[in-house]
This record gives sequence, structure tokens and C-alpha cells, in this order.
Amino acid sequence: MIMAAAASEVSDRLTVWIVEDNRLLRENLAELVNEQPDLECPLAVESCEEFLAALDQGEVPDVVLMDLGLPGASGTEGLVRLHTISPATKAIVLTIHEEDEKVVEAICAGASGYLLKPSPPERIVDAIRQVRLGAAPINAFIANKVLAMFPRLVKPKPPEDEYGITARERQILQLLVDGLTMKQIAVELKLSYHTVGNHLRNIYHKLHVRSRTGAVAKALREELV
Repeated sequence: MIMAAAASEVSDRLTVWIVEDNRLLRENLAELVNEQPDLECPLAVESCEEFLAALDQGEVPDVVLMDLGLPGASGTEGLVRLHTISPATKAIVLTIHEEDEKVVEAICAGASGYLLKPSPPERIVDAIRQVRLGAAPINAFIANKVLAMFPRLVKPKPPEDEYGITARERQILQLLVDGLTMKQIAVELKLSYHTVGNHLRNIYHKLHVRSRTGAVAKALREELV
């Protein structure tokens, strides 16, 4: 483990933590970071457990360089824990893993960047700076894989009539979106309160939701009204 001595004053450099089980690579990455005038590496550890222990002590980094294939807990588990403790911290995966499921797991766990080993030193340093500015630095090979996976991961917007909603149900759904209560809907459409309730139950069933809030959210998200 590499830990920086306590500074007498707060540094304005970005703090970068490194989680990498290969000792030589870990030390080289820490040295690379510390050579930059705007970056510093106060923590470089070989396991996710050490990383989590450091987080539990109350310190959080600006950026984490995270390997995935670690002894013990995986890098993906570390990313999940990191973003429950410090959502503002950016994480860049630096790994040999290029399998689709590993990429998806890491991105879903909160990774803001994904680089493959070996990556040129200047690429790593540039990625750290980019990610703090809101960019998502990704290896070109991984970017192509993500683009290829995207159509399989994103469900297309359903056609308007896929749910089998009738014209009356769509009218009631619109009034729900407009914020009307069941009683107000009954008055507006000159229907009984009981009839409106039956229509609502049918709407919930067809949209696969359990509440008014769920129906409204789905109607807006999928532009059903």
C-alpha cells in the first residue's frame, strides 16, 4: 500500500486512488500520477478489501483507477460500494477484461470510463482529466462493443397499440396524466365512479404497473398519450 503523508494544507490537485493487484503496474501507475502537476496518488492498493477499508475511514478520492480481476472481492463490487458512499467520485476501469458481460457489469456499477491494459501512460492521464470534466473515456475497441450491444440492451419504444389500450382507456390515462382524481375523471367523462375504477384496473393490468404513479410514469416515458 502507498499512502501519502498528511499534508499541512489542502492540495488543489485531483486525488487518484489505484486498485491494482499487479505490484509493478500499481507502482508504475502511482508514479505516473504523482509526476503530474495537477494529480496526486495518496492511495494505491492491491485488493478491493483494502480500498473499501480506506473508504470506510472517511476519505474519498476524486478519481479511482480500478482493476476488475482482483483477489477476493471484484472491482465491480468495489464500484458499487464506492458509488453508495461517494457518488461524485469518478471511476475508470483499467483491465484486461473485454467480455461483453464484464463491460456491461462495470458500466452498470458506475464506471465512467473503460480502458484496456496495456494503455499508453498519456492515455491514462488524459482519461483521468477527461472524466473529471464529465467525459466518458472508453477504449475504442470497447466503444465499438458497447455500440454493438446497445440495440440488444435497449428495448424499442412499443407501438402505440401494443398494450391494447382502448380509446376510452387512453382518454382516462390522459386525464390521469393531467392530474385529475378518479372522482374528477368520472365527472369529466360522465361515468360512474365504479366504471372509472374498472377502467383504471384494466389500464394498470395492460401497462404492467400497480399504481396511478406507475401508469403516469409509463405513459409519459413511452409517450402513450
